[in-house]
Amino acid sequence: MRTKFFLLILLLAFGTVECQAQFVQARGKEIVDPAGQPLLLRGLGLGGWLVPEGYMLHVPGYGSPTSIRTLIEQLLGPADTAEFYRRYQANYVNEQDIRLIASWGCNSIRLPFTYQLLSPKDQPDVFLEEGFQVLDSLITWCKRAGLYVILDLHCAPGGQNSLNISDSDGTARLWTEPANQDRTVAIWRQIAARYANEPWVAGYDLLNEPVMPSGFTNLDLRNLYRRIAVAIREVDANHLLFIEGGNFATDFTDLAPPLFYGSNVAYSFHKYWNETTRPTIQSYLNLRDNWNVPLWMGEAGENSNPWFYETIKLLEENNVGWCWWTHKKIQTTTSPLSAPFAPGYQTVLDYWNGRAGKPSLDLARAALFGMAANLALENCVPRPDVLRALFDREFNSRLKPYASHRLPGKISCAEFDFGNAGLAYQDQDFKKTRWDVDQPWNSGREFRNDGVDLEASKDAQGATYGIGWIADGEWVKYSVTVQQAGIYEVNLRIAGPNGGGLLKLLRHRGAAHVRLVRLGDTARAECLAAGGGAGVDAVLCAGRFQYQSNGICVENACSGARGAGRRPH
Repeated sequence: MRTKFFLLILLLAFGTVECQAQFVQARGKEIVDPAGQPLLLRGLGLGGWLVPEGYMLHVPGYGSPTSIRTLIEQLLGPADTAEFYRRYQANYVNEQDIRLIASWGCNSIRLPFTYQLLSPKDQPDVFLEEGFQVLDSLITWCKRAGLYVILDLHCAPGGQNSLNISDSDGTARLWTEPANQDRTVAIWRQIAARYANEPWVAGYDLLNEPVMPSGFTNLDLRNLYRRIAVAIREVDANHLLFIEGGNFATDFTDLAPPLFYGSNVAYSFHKYWNETTRPTIQSYLNLRDNWNVPLWMGEAGENSNPWFYETIKLLEENNVGWCWWTHKKIQTTTSPLSAPFAPGYQTVLDYWNGRAGKPSLDLARAALFGMAANLALENCVPRPDVLRALFDREFNSRLKPYASHRLPGKISCAEFDFGNAGLAYQDQDFKKTRWDVDQPWNSGREFRNDGVDLEASKDAQGATYGIGWIADGEWVKYSVTVQQAGIYEVNLRIAGPNGGGLLKLLRHRGAAHVRLVRLGDTARAECLAAGGGAGVDAVLCAGRFQYQSNGICVENACSGARGAGRRPH
């Protein structure tokens, strides 16, 4: 028996060496590309596309894929619902999206899918060719764009946790009903058989965020992973297997050694709503070092730009690849792309929230089909600040203008410079570090994903967004282009609920102070420019207030050499 065991290990090792010239592999603590060179995965997840989630669509209630479809079908009926989903999926992700993601600097995609894409819920032994063709198309697009694909079973039969994200009914029936485990094994074997020889598939993420119900432990998770791995290796000796920890991919108790699952294995953890320091990932680094196995951070996001930048910096400094959640959502500031609400969509949401009557079929159809149309790339609003946080390695060291501010002219206060907290602005609350406490980094949740608290402006003569909340000592910076020195008249439309606060404008030499007046009034000051190329900072002190017209208007001579504002002392 011992001879057979070691023979199996040698055969697996030999198979790995044989395929290294074609496939992404685990080699010691690193993931390597087909040429054998270290590959640090940098990617985005395609969340919301094949697995809709309530918060991504602003849909209330349980928010599982099944419950969302039920709500839509109650409004539209089966035929129009099917057409809605056809349009929704066609617009949410297509080859244009994939090319754009590659242009941002990604080298990989994580594709969340539900088992029901590949097999009907009530027909365990049936597989859907049309579902596999969806995966085929995505892989083809990624191949043409030079992106590796990680296939992620996001919704396993019965649900690997009790939450909406696994499309469970509130019970994690993957664990309580053994037939669901058998079906999961069969589905992965079918997937592996189809893509065994596809080099642009980097690997298989076997279960997304499993959470064990009462009476079950990570030993049960380990046993299922082992069964899946054995089934995959019967038909596919090539692809990397990603093993997620229990408790939402954070707990790897009893999941080591990786030898349990054969060769060519990596551990995958997720990171949400905690600090951006090394101790938060130290246990995973220990796992890598103790077992000589690669790590991959398969999902993080839903936080502020400073948290994004700091987390990626932490991961890359420790040679851990990453995948961000997610590339596109409806009406969002936390993803690179935001699909705006379609006319009537809020009315539909109000009905689902119990705040309005049932809309007519015509209104509901127009609103939902319009929402599906708005998911198309050409209709989405880009979030350049998010992209800077994810991909600009100078985000923490160099100010970059959000817009070309030329003087004389108007500067919207929401268009402060790109850069990290402490560089482009100062704010007391700029990231969420606890999962159990609501910590809005942008209190208005509008326009940008930074710590500055922006809200929609109520001033018809002003810009669309203004700074709505401020605390003592907070400030923002604007880079401006100034051509010549001169006397500048600066008009500041600001307002507060009580008045009595203080606003300070800083330039390279000297400062001007303006008393904050009662709500609705406009403060006004005259300042002498510091000279050509001088920049201006605004340090806003005292209580809550709003820029009613969101602007700094300079009426006399200006524009020319760019000058970045200096941080006040």
